[in-house]
Amino acid sequence: MADPKKIIGITGGTGFIGSHLSRMLVSRGHEVVIFTTHPAKKKKVAGYKYSYWNPEEGKCDLVHLKRLDALVSLAGAGIADKQWTAKRKKEIVDSRIKATAFLTDRLREYGECCKTFVSASAIGFYGPDRNDSEPFTEDAPHYHDFLGETCAHWEETAMSINDKLRTVIFRFGIVLGRESGMFKKLAQPMAMGVLPILGSGYQVISWIHVEDLSNMLYRAIMDESISGIFNATAPHPVAHKTLMNIIHHEKKGLRIPFHVPSPLLRFMLGEMSKEVLKSCTVSADKALQAGFTFQYDTAEKAVKDILSSHYA
Repeated sequence: MADPKKIIGITGGTGFIGSHLSRMLVSRGHEVVIFTTHPAKKKKVAGYKYSYWNPEEGKCDLVHLKRLDALVSLAGAGIADKQWTAKRKKEIVDSRIKATAFLTDRLREYGECCKTFVSASAIGFYGPDRNDSEPFTEDAPHYHDFLGETCAHWEETAMSINDKLRTVIFRFGIVLGRESGMFKKLAQPMAMGVLPILGSGYQVISWIHVEDLSNMLYRAIMDESISGIFNATAPHPVAHKTLMNIIHHEKKGLRIPFHVPSPLLRFMLGEMSKEVLKSCTVSADKALQAGFTFQYDTAEKAVKDILSSHYA
Protein backbone atom coordinates (compact mmCIF):
# COMPACT_ATOMS: atom_id res chain seq x y z
CA MET A 1 0.00 0.00 0.00
CA ALA A 2 1.36 3.40 -0.98
CA ASP A 3 1.97 6.00 1.72
CA PRO A 4 -0.62 8.81 1.88
CA LYS A 5 0.47 11.78 -0.20
CA LYS A 6 2.33 14.38 1.85
CA ILE A 7 3.80 17.83 1.26
CA ILE A 8 7.45 17.70 2.34
CA GLY A 9 9.67 20.74 2.75
CA ILE A 10 13.43 20.36 2.42
CA THR A 11 16.21 22.83 3.17
CA GLY A 12 19.39 21.85 1.36
CA GLY A 13 17.15 20.12 -1.17
CA THR A 14 19.35 20.92 -4.18
CA GLY A 15 22.46 19.38 -2.59
CA PHE A 16 23.81 15.86 -2.93
CA ILE A 17 21.63 14.19 -0.28
CA GLY A 18 18.65 16.50 -0.76
CA SER A 19 18.51 15.78 -4.49
CA HIS A 20 18.37 12.04 -3.89
CA LEU A 21 15.69 12.38 -1.23
CA SER A 22 13.65 14.78 -3.39
CA ARG A 23 13.65 12.39 -6.34
CA MET A 24 12.60 9.52 -4.08
CA LEU A 25 9.72 11.52 -2.59
CA VAL A 26 8.42 12.71 -5.96
CA SER A 27 8.71 9.21 -7.47
CA ARG A 28 6.46 7.95 -4.66
CA GLY A 29 3.79 10.54 -5.30
CA HIS A 30 4.62 13.21 -2.72
CA GLU A 31 4.95 16.94 -3.31
CA VAL A 32 8.34 18.47 -2.50
CA VAL A 33 8.89 22.09 -1.53
CA ILE A 34 12.57 23.01 -1.70
CA PHE A 35 13.51 26.06 0.34
CA THR A 36 16.32 27.94 -1.38
CA THR A 37 17.79 31.43 -1.60
CA HIS A 38 17.38 31.37 -5.41
CA PRO A 39 13.96 29.87 -6.25
CA ALA A 40 13.58 31.90 -9.47
CA LYS A 41 16.66 30.20 -10.97
CA LYS A 42 15.21 26.69 -10.65
CA LYS A 43 13.51 24.96 -13.58
CA LYS A 44 9.87 24.04 -13.07
CA VAL A 45 9.53 20.26 -12.70
CA ALA A 46 6.40 18.27 -11.91
CA GLY A 47 6.19 17.41 -8.22
CA TYR A 48 8.59 20.16 -7.12
CA LYS A 49 8.01 23.67 -5.86
CA TYR A 50 10.78 26.14 -5.00
CA SER A 51 10.26 28.55 -2.14
CA TYR A 52 12.40 31.40 -0.83
CA TRP A 53 14.12 31.29 2.52
CA ASN A 54 17.16 33.09 3.87
CA PRO A 55 17.93 32.62 7.57
CA GLU A 56 20.56 35.39 7.50
CA GLU A 57 17.88 37.83 6.39
CA GLY A 58 15.22 36.29 8.63
CA LYS A 59 12.98 35.58 5.63
CA CYS A 60 10.91 32.55 4.71
CA ASP A 61 7.94 31.97 2.40
CA LEU A 62 5.22 31.37 4.98
CA VAL A 63 2.61 30.45 2.36
CA HIS A 64 4.48 27.23 1.57
CA LEU A 65 5.61 26.67 5.15
CA LYS A 66 2.01 26.63 6.37
CA ARG A 67 1.14 23.82 3.91
CA LEU A 68 3.84 21.38 4.98
CA ASP A 69 3.17 17.99 6.54
CA ALA A 70 6.86 17.54 7.35
CA LEU A 71 10.12 19.46 7.08
CA VAL A 72 13.58 17.97 6.52
CA SER A 73 16.56 20.15 7.40
CA LEU A 74 19.67 19.26 5.39
CA ALA A 75 21.20 22.72 4.91
CA GLY A 76 24.74 23.44 6.07
CA ALA A 77 28.07 24.71 4.75
CA GLY A 78 30.32 21.86 3.60
CA ILE A 79 32.61 20.55 6.34
CA ALA A 80 35.44 19.62 3.99
CA ASP A 81 34.97 22.22 1.26
CA LYS A 82 37.44 24.77 2.64
CA GLN A 83 40.14 25.11 5.29
CA TRP A 84 38.83 25.81 8.77
CA THR A 85 39.66 29.46 9.16
CA ALA A 86 37.84 31.37 11.88
CA LYS A 87 35.49 32.75 9.20
CA ARG A 88 34.79 29.29 7.77
CA LYS A 89 34.10 27.84 11.21
CA LYS A 90 31.54 30.56 11.81
CA GLU A 91 29.88 29.73 8.47
CA ILE A 92 29.76 26.03 9.42
CA VAL A 93 28.21 26.79 12.81
CA ASP A 94 25.75 29.48 11.69
CA SER A 95 24.51 27.48 8.69
CA ARG A 96 23.53 24.71 11.07
CA ILE A 97 22.63 26.13 14.45
CA LYS A 98 21.27 29.56 13.53
CA ALA A 99 19.49 28.19 10.47
CA THR A 100 17.90 25.40 12.54
CA ALA A 101 16.82 27.88 15.22
CA PHE A 102 15.24 30.01 12.51
CA LEU A 103 13.35 26.99 11.15
CA THR A 104 12.10 25.77 14.52
CA ASP A 105 10.94 29.25 15.46
CA ARG A 106 8.98 29.56 12.22
CA LEU A 107 7.52 26.07 12.58
CA ARG A 108 6.40 26.79 16.12
CA GLU A 109 4.61 29.93 15.01
CA TYR A 110 3.36 29.06 11.53
CA GLY A 111 3.64 25.28 11.00
CA GLU A 112 0.10 24.41 12.01
CA CYS A 113 -0.13 21.51 9.52
CA CYS A 114 3.41 20.21 10.11
CA LYS A 115 3.65 17.06 12.21
CA THR A 116 7.28 16.00 11.68
CA PHE A 117 10.70 17.64 11.77
CA VAL A 118 13.73 15.67 10.57
CA SER A 119 17.19 17.15 11.05
CA ALA A 120 20.66 16.16 9.97
CA SER A 121 23.57 15.92 12.37
CA ALA A 122 26.89 14.11 11.97
CA ILE A 123 29.05 11.45 13.60
CA GLY A 124 31.54 14.25 14.24
CA PHE A 125 29.47 14.41 17.44
CA TYR A 126 31.55 11.51 18.82
CA GLY A 127 35.11 12.53 18.03
CA PRO A 128 37.79 9.83 17.67
CA ASP A 129 37.45 6.25 18.89
CA ARG A 130 38.20 5.72 22.56
CA ASN A 131 40.63 3.15 23.92
CA ASP A 132 37.87 0.65 24.75
CA SER A 133 37.27 0.22 20.97
CA GLU A 134 33.52 -0.14 21.44
CA PRO A 135 31.48 1.38 18.57
CA PHE A 136 29.72 4.62 19.44
CA THR A 137 26.02 4.29 20.24
CA GLU A 138 23.54 7.13 20.33
CA ASP A 139 23.79 7.58 24.12
CA ALA A 140 27.53 8.31 24.04
CA PRO A 141 28.52 11.85 25.13
CA HIS A 142 29.65 14.39 22.58
CA TYR A 143 33.35 15.07 22.11
CA HIS A 144 34.73 18.42 23.16
CA ASP A 145 36.24 19.64 19.91
CA PHE A 146 34.92 21.90 17.16
CA LEU A 147 32.72 19.35 15.40
CA GLY A 148 31.60 17.65 18.60
CA GLU A 149 30.45 20.91 20.15
CA THR A 150 28.86 22.07 16.89
CA CYS A 151 26.85 18.85 16.51
CA ALA A 152 25.75 18.89 20.15
CA HIS A 153 24.42 22.46 19.88
CA TRP A 154 22.88 21.68 16.49
CA GLU A 155 20.97 18.71 17.91
CA GLU A 156 19.88 20.65 20.99
CA THR A 157 18.46 23.35 18.72
CA ALA A 158 16.63 20.80 16.55
CA MET A 159 15.18 19.06 19.60
CA SER A 160 13.76 22.34 20.90
CA ILE A 161 10.67 21.73 18.72
CA ASN A 162 10.14 18.20 20.04
CA ASP A 163 7.35 19.33 22.36
CA LYS A 164 5.33 20.40 19.30
CA LEU A 165 6.47 18.10 16.47
CA ARG A 166 7.72 14.53 16.23
CA THR A 167 11.45 15.13 15.85
CA VAL A 168 14.02 12.77 14.34
CA ILE A 169 17.76 13.47 14.15
CA PHE A 170 20.21 11.43 12.07
CA ARG A 171 23.93 11.51 12.73
CA PHE A 172 25.24 11.06 9.20
CA GLY A 173 28.34 9.02 8.56
CA ILE A 174 30.47 9.57 5.46
CA VAL A 175 27.88 9.51 2.68
CA LEU A 176 29.01 7.62 -0.42
CA GLY A 177 27.57 8.25 -3.88
CA ARG A 178 28.82 9.05 -7.35
CA GLU A 179 28.14 12.77 -6.98
CA SER A 180 29.55 13.08 -3.45
CA GLY A 181 32.66 15.15 -2.93
CA MET A 182 34.13 12.50 -0.65
CA PHE A 183 33.86 9.64 -3.15
CA LYS A 184 35.27 11.78 -5.95
CA LYS A 185 38.24 12.77 -3.82
CA LEU A 186 38.93 9.14 -3.01
CA ALA A 187 38.50 7.78 -6.53
CA GLN A 188 39.81 10.49 -8.85
CA PRO A 189 43.55 9.97 -8.25
CA MET A 190 43.13 6.39 -9.48
CA ALA A 191 42.49 7.75 -12.98
CA MET A 192 46.15 8.84 -12.91
CA GLY A 193 47.40 5.44 -11.79
CA VAL A 194 47.70 6.37 -8.09
CA LEU A 195 46.17 4.57 -5.10
CA PRO A 196 46.28 7.21 -2.34
CA ILE A 197 46.45 6.07 1.29
CA LEU A 198 45.97 8.87 3.81
CA GLY A 199 48.03 8.61 6.98
CA SER A 200 48.35 5.07 8.32
CA GLY A 201 45.31 3.92 6.35
CA TYR A 202 44.02 2.06 9.41
CA GLN A 203 41.62 4.81 10.51
CA VAL A 204 38.05 3.49 10.54
CA ILE A 205 35.42 5.11 8.33
CA SER A 206 31.77 4.82 9.29
CA TRP A 207 29.94 5.31 6.00
CA ILE A 208 26.51 4.97 4.37
CA HIS A 209 25.32 4.73 0.77
CA VAL A 210 23.23 7.74 -0.24
CA GLU A 211 20.28 5.55 -1.27
CA ASP A 212 20.18 3.86 2.14
CA LEU A 213 20.36 7.28 3.80
CA SER A 214 17.51 8.54 1.62
CA ASN A 215 15.44 5.52 2.61
CA MET A 216 16.13 6.23 6.28
CA LEU A 217 15.02 9.83 5.86
CA TYR A 218 11.92 8.70 3.98
CA ARG A 219 11.00 6.22 6.70
CA ALA A 220 11.45 8.91 9.36
CA ILE A 221 9.07 11.19 7.48
CA MET A 222 6.37 8.57 7.03
CA ASP A 223 6.55 6.36 10.13
CA GLU A 224 5.07 8.02 13.20
CA SER A 225 6.70 5.42 15.48
CA ILE A 226 10.17 6.75 14.63
CA SER A 227 11.52 9.54 16.84
CA GLY A 228 14.71 10.60 18.59
CA ILE A 229 18.34 10.26 17.52
CA PHE A 230 19.76 7.59 15.20
CA ASN A 231 23.18 6.92 13.75
CA ALA A 232 22.91 6.93 9.96
CA THR A 233 25.77 4.56 9.17
CA ALA A 234 25.97 1.16 7.51
CA PRO A 235 26.42 -1.87 9.79
CA HIS A 236 30.02 -2.56 8.70
CA PRO A 237 32.53 0.31 9.01
CA VAL A 238 35.83 -0.19 7.18
CA ALA A 239 39.41 1.01 7.44
CA HIS A 240 40.34 3.76 4.99
CA LYS A 241 42.94 1.49 3.36
CA THR A 242 40.35 -1.26 2.92
CA LEU A 243 37.89 1.12 1.28
CA MET A 244 40.56 2.38 -1.11
CA ASN A 245 41.44 -1.18 -2.09
CA ILE A 246 37.76 -1.97 -2.69
CA ILE A 247 37.47 1.05 -5.01
CA HIS A 248 40.71 0.00 -6.71
CA HIS A 249 39.41 -3.55 -7.22
CA GLU A 250 36.15 -2.34 -8.77
CA LYS A 251 37.81 0.22 -11.03
CA LYS A 252 40.41 -2.38 -12.08
CA GLY A 253 43.78 -1.56 -13.64
CA LEU A 254 47.28 -1.04 -12.23
CA ARG A 255 47.79 1.66 -9.61
CA ILE A 256 50.76 2.50 -7.46
CA PRO A 257 50.02 2.89 -3.74
CA PHE A 258 50.97 6.36 -2.53
CA HIS A 259 51.03 6.99 1.21
CA VAL A 260 50.31 10.59 2.18
CA PRO A 261 52.02 11.01 5.57
CA SER A 262 50.10 12.47 8.49
CA PRO A 263 52.45 15.47 8.96
CA LEU A 264 51.90 16.50 5.34
CA LEU A 265 48.13 16.27 5.76
CA ARG A 266 48.33 18.39 8.90
CA PHE A 267 50.37 20.97 7.01
CA MET A 268 47.98 20.99 4.03
CA LEU A 269 44.64 20.82 5.87
CA GLY A 270 45.36 22.32 9.27
CA GLU A 271 42.82 21.48 11.97
CA MET A 272 40.59 19.69 9.45
CA SER A 273 43.27 17.00 9.06
CA LYS A 274 42.05 15.52 12.36
CA GLU A 275 38.85 14.46 10.61
CA VAL A 276 40.78 12.77 7.82
CA LEU A 277 43.11 10.90 10.15
CA LYS A 278 40.83 9.86 13.00
CA SER A 279 39.01 6.56 13.46
CA CYS A 280 35.33 6.84 14.27
CA THR A 281 33.59 3.48 14.64
CA VAL A 282 29.82 3.96 14.89
CA SER A 283 27.12 1.40 15.68
CA ALA A 284 24.08 0.90 13.44
CA ASP A 285 22.34 -1.35 15.99
CA LYS A 286 19.63 1.12 17.04
CA ALA A 287 18.64 1.74 13.42
CA LEU A 288 18.54 -2.00 12.71
CA GLN A 289 16.43 -2.64 15.82
CA ALA A 290 14.01 0.05 14.66
CA GLY A 291 13.55 -1.83 11.39
CA PHE A 292 15.73 0.23 9.08
CA THR A 293 17.17 -1.97 6.35
CA PHE A 294 20.35 -1.50 4.34
CA GLN A 295 20.46 -2.44 0.68
CA TYR A 296 24.18 -1.65 0.75
CA ASP A 297 25.34 -3.07 4.06
CA THR A 298 28.94 -3.68 2.99
CA ALA A 299 31.44 -1.35 1.34
CA GLU A 300 31.86 -3.84 -1.50
CA LYS A 301 28.15 -3.61 -2.40
CA ALA A 302 28.15 0.17 -2.11
CA VAL A 303 31.25 0.77 -4.25
CA LYS A 304 30.12 -1.72 -6.90
CA ASP A 305 26.79 0.09 -7.20
CA ILE A 306 28.34 3.55 -7.29
CA LEU A 307 30.76 2.58 -10.05
CA SER A 308 28.21 0.65 -12.11
CA SER A 309 26.96 2.17 -15.34
CA HIS A 310 23.29 2.20 -14.28
CA TYR A 311 23.89 4.38 -11.23
CA ALA A 312 22.51 7.91 -11.63
